[in-house]
Amino acid sequence: MSQDEEKSLSTGPLGLSANYSECYSVELLHPMPRAEARRAVGLDLGSDAGLALLGKDLWTGYEFSWLDTKGKPLVAGLKIEVDCATTNIVESKSMKLYLNGFAQTQFVDAQAVSARLNKDLTVAFAGEVVVKVIPIDELAGQWASMKGQCLDGLDIQVTEYQRAPELLSLVSASPQVATEHLYTHLFRSLCPVTAQPDWATVIVNYTGEAIDHEGLLGYLVSYRSHQAFHETTIERIYADIMTCCQPTFLSVNGRFQRRGGLDINPFRSSKVCTVPNERMPRQ
Repeated sequence: MSQDEEKSLSTGPLGLSANYSECYSVELLHPMPRAEARRAVGLDLGSDAGLALLGKDLWTGYEFSWLDTKGKPLVAGLKIEVDCATTNIVESKSMKLYLNGFAQTQFVDAQAVSARLNKDLTVAFAGEVVVKVIPIDELAGQWASMKGQCLDGLDIQVTEYQRAPELLSLVSASPQVATEHLYTHLFRSLCPVTAQPDWATVIVNYTGEAIDHEGLLGYLVSYRSHQAFHETTIERIYADIMTCCQPTFLSVNGRFQRRGGLDINPFRSSKVCTVPNERMPRQ
């Protein structure tokens, strides 16, 4: 999908001036179908010819509040798990506007808040969604201790700043099967509507013929001026590595930094596995 095609999907509030309503309204949510962007990269889940795709989108909300029945403000964190098989994604600015609408709305208790969120978001994403309201003291947690090999110290020459899958290759002198856990903190892409930067740590786990590390890092850096939504970006990386390197197992995890009090962390895998949800130091 071209950037212009992807922009055509973003007809919601992103890129438009908006008044932040403090009144709850489910109509503020703006769903967008996943299917068109997936077909463009060979991830048509309704087709036998499409690549296997499993995983979740993990959202964390850091700026969430509502009123109790006496009008007293309460605050909490949010953990939102969205199965990647849902029909839609929800445009992130519309999610922020929707969540902000809780700030001056009264609820009996946190359980009632959770029930409303789960009902609304299940409808908006059109599939399996689990929302948890987390006490602030429990939200902090511990930063993740990175496992595997960081690619950032590689001395590479970079000339491509738009997605360049041709940089991906196998290590021809090493055809044996490898299992590697690789990551980079250098990843940046751009919002397809506002062109604001989206910073992330990207983690690639695979089993298969050894992937050239310098080529992989160059490929991931090539997204630096590429415009796409978080979920589409990680799915495109997954599809490119699958197509170019053909591993027997692959997972790609994008741990994006927050904007507007929300981070979005897509995880895609070729097999059923535990979805990691560890906060990076920059999150």
